[in-house]
Amino acid sequence: MKAREKVTKTRQIKYIFVVGGVMSGVGKGVTTSAIALLLKSRGLRMTALKIDPYINVDAGTMNPTEHGETFVLASGLETDQDMGNYERFLGQSLPPQNYMTTGSIYQAVIEKERNLEYQGKCVEVVPDIPLEVIRRIKAAASLAKADVVTIEVGGTVGEYQNILFLEAIRMMKSEAPEDVVTIMVSYLPVPGSIGEMKTKPTQTAVRTLNSAGVFADMIIARSSAAIDAKRKQKIALFCNVPAERVISAPDVASIYDIPLHFETEQLSEKLCQLLRLQNALPKADLAAWKKFVKRSKSTTQTVKIAVVGKYFNSGDFVISDVYLSVLEALKYSAYALGLKPKITYLGAHDFIDKARCQELKDYDGILVPGGFGASGIEGKLNVIEYARKEKIPYFGICYGMQLAVVEYARNVALLKGAHTTEIAKDTPYPVVAVMPGQAELLKKNALGGTMRLGAYSATLKKGSILARAYKTTAITERHRHRYEVNPEYVAKLEAAGLIFSGASSVDALKESIELPVSVHPFFVGVQYHPELVAAPLAPHPLFTAFLKAAALTKP
Repeated sequence: MKAREKVTKTRQIKYIFVVGGVMSGVGKGVTTSAIALLLKSRGLRMTALKIDPYINVDAGTMNPTEHGETFVLASGLETDQDMGNYERFLGQSLPPQNYMTTGSIYQAVIEKERNLEYQGKCVEVVPDIPLEVIRRIKAAASLAKADVVTIEVGGTVGEYQNILFLEAIRMMKSEAPEDVVTIMVSYLPVPGSIGEMKTKPTQTAVRTLNSAGVFADMIIARSSAAIDAKRKQKIALFCNVPAERVISAPDVASIYDIPLHFETEQLSEKLCQLLRLQNALPKADLAAWKKFVKRSKSTTQTVKIAVVGKYFNSGDFVISDVYLSVLEALKYSAYALGLKPKITYLGAHDFIDKARCQELKDYDGILVPGGFGASGIEGKLNVIEYARKEKIPYFGICYGMQLAVVEYARNVALLKGAHTTEIAKDTPYPVVAVMPGQAELLKKNALGGTMRLGAYSATLKKGSILARAYKTTAITERHRHRYEVNPEYVAKLEAAGLIFSGASSVDALKESIELPVSVHPFFVGVQYHPELVAAPLAPHPLFTAFLKAAALTKP
C-alpha cells in the first residue's frame, strides 16, 4: 500500500473502537455509551463518535422504519439514533464532527480531489478513504480536548461496507499500538432445541476481523444469559483474548443497568489497564447514575400514556426505535416524579375510524410525536379532537402540534377544510404552510439536510404553561421541520381561544400552542423536539409537566 501521508501519533489521546460480530442490533451503541459513561465517571474527558456504513450523506433521508429515529444534533446535523444514546449517557451535547457516514467521507474526498488538494496525485480508495476517516476521528478528539474517544463502527465485521473502517483501525493501531483498543460486541446464541450457549459464531466473527488486520483486545459477550467460565475460556482459547477480557453482557431489564453491570465485571479498570491509564485515576463515581436506576425500579404509581404514531409497524413487528428519544424522555420524567410509566404504542391508522377513539379513555395522557406525510393523518386528527374534548392531557410534538392547530381550526375556529399544505396544497384554509425559503428548496427538489434543523432560541409568554414548566421565558430547542403555523391565521385562531405561547426569537415563527388550564388540564403542542435534549440525569421540563398533569387527572 502506498501511504499518502503518515498517521500522526497522538499518545496523549486514547481511542476505543467498538465493532460488531455475528449480528447487528445487539448493543454496540449502548455498549459504546456505557463505556464512555464509565470512563467519564473516573474523571476522564470523553467524547463519542459514530461511523455509519451507509452511502447516505446523513441520516435525514433514511426511512425510520428501516433505520430507526433520526437524531438531530444542536448543529442541525441529522444523525443515527446512537448519537442520542451517547448524549444521554454522557450528559453532554456532541458536535457534527462526531458523526460520519460512508457517503459523507466519499463526498469529502471527492471534493478535495476537485479542489486539487491532493496536488495532482491519483486518489485511491485505499489509503485515502481510511485516511479521511482517521482525520475526522482525530479532529473530533482535538475539538473535544478528549482524553479518550469511543468510536462505534456500524454494522458487523465481514460486511463489504465495513472494510474501509477496519482499515482505518488497522492504520491507527499500527502507528500507535498503545493508544488504540478494539472491542468486539458479539452475540452468543442459545438455540432452544439445543439449550447450550454456542461460541462458534463469535469465533468466526473474530477470525473475520483478524483477516482485516485488526485484532480484538476485548470481547463483549452478548447473550440472553450470563456467559459462564467455560465459555469464557473457550473464547479466550480460540479468539486470542485473555479470559478476563471476555465481558459477560446478558440481557438486563433496562439499558441503564448496563454501565452498572459492566462495572461488576471491572470493565473500566480493564480498559484503563489496556490503555495504560490506570495510574492515579479515581474509581468510577456512579452515585448519581445508581440513584437514577434505583428510582426507575422503585416507582409504584402507574401513569398510562398512549403514543400515537405512524411508524410503529414493520411487517409483523412493532418498531419502537422510531420514537426512541420520545419514549426515553417520558421515562426520565416519570422516574423523577416517582411514577411508573406504562407506554402503549398505537398506530394512527387505527383511529381513522372515529368510533375507535373511545379506546383512548383508559389512558392518562396522549402524545402525538413528529412525522411526515399523509399516512394516518386523519387518525391523528381524530385522536387530537378526542383528547381535547375529553380533557385528556395532550402533548403534541412537531407534526403533533401542527395537526393540533389543524384540528382546532376545523372544529373550534370553524375554518372548515383547514389543513396543512404538506397534505392538501389546495386547502381553503392553509393554517400550516411551508416557509418561503423552504418553498424554494422544494421547487428545486433540494430535500436532504435543508429543513429547519438544529438549535434555535425562542421567547415564551409570561405565565404560560410553558414558561411555568421551564421556569424561564428564554429557551433554546432543537428543530426538524419544513412547515410552520401560517401567520395569516394566527389572529383568527387566537380569537377562537388558542394561545400561541412561544415564538422564535429571530423571525417570530410560532413555536408552541396551548389552551388555558381553565379550559383543559394540559393541551400543549411544540414545533420543536424537546425529547432530543432529555437525559436520565436531566429530565426535560415539558415532559415532566405533561406527566404531572396526566397523574393528577387520573380517574
